[in-house]
Parts: sequence; C-alpha cells; structure tokens
Amino acid sequence: MTTTLHPIADMFIHQVLANSPIAKHLGITVEAADIDHVVLALPYDDSLVTVGNTVHGGVIATLIDVAGASASGSGIADDATTGGATTVLNINYVTAANGTDLTATADVIHRTRRQTITDVVVRGAAGELVATATVTSRIFVG
Repeated sequence: MTTTLHPIADMFIHQVLANSPIAKHLGITVEAADIDHVVLALPYDDSLVTVGNTVHGGVIATLIDVAGASASGSGIADDATTGGATTVLNINYVTAANGTDLTATADVIHRTRRQTITDVVVRGAAGELVATATVTSRIFVG
C-alpha cells in the first residue's frame, strides 16, 4: 500500500537524512518511502571495507541508523516537529557483507508523537541476511 508522505516527512527523509554529508559520502539512496516503511540502498564500494571486500560494520551501522531515522521521520505530520535523534541502536550482525550492495528495510513497530521504535533488516544483493537491528528514535516537537 502506498500512501502520500506529509511534505515535512518527505523533506526530512530526502533533504535532511539522505542528503546529509555522511549519507552522500557513503552513497546511501532512498529506494522507497511510505509512512512507517522505508527502504534504503547502499552500493558496494572498495572505500567502505575493513579488510579485503568486507563492508565495515560501522558503515552498516550508519546505513541502519539512517534507515531507522528515515522510517521515524516518515510519519511526521506535525508542523511543530523540529527534528529527531537516535537514542538506542541495537545491531545484530549475522554474516559478513562481502563485496555486495546492501539494502536496509526499516519498519516502525511503535510510534508516539515523540518516539518511534523501528525494526531494520539489512540484506545483500543476493538476499542474504547481513544484519538486524532495532532503532529507537526521539522526535523533537517544538
């Protein structure tokens, strides 16, 4: 089901998060954005590795953080919202991401006016599970 994001939510996802210096540096892009559901992509690049062709865990953590924040922002419909921040980031690395593009799918499982809890799943290009995470986000309301 596709729903229209509130203009503030759309701006928060596309102009603030996906357009942030770190997201641009890593190459993170928004593949899909719906209320409480966001999909981000991260293309493999040799500059993102730890050793050999294994994508650094910190890069994966950043992808997860941006995905969680984007999903949190996707439900914003209040002109008084001024931003947000990750308050808890819990990651389970399942397998190494060796030389593969990554996709992060983020789904909000709980939302209040000032907080969200989001499940994030990261997969490689062949569909292999790379990591799972839970992201708790604080929403700042003026």
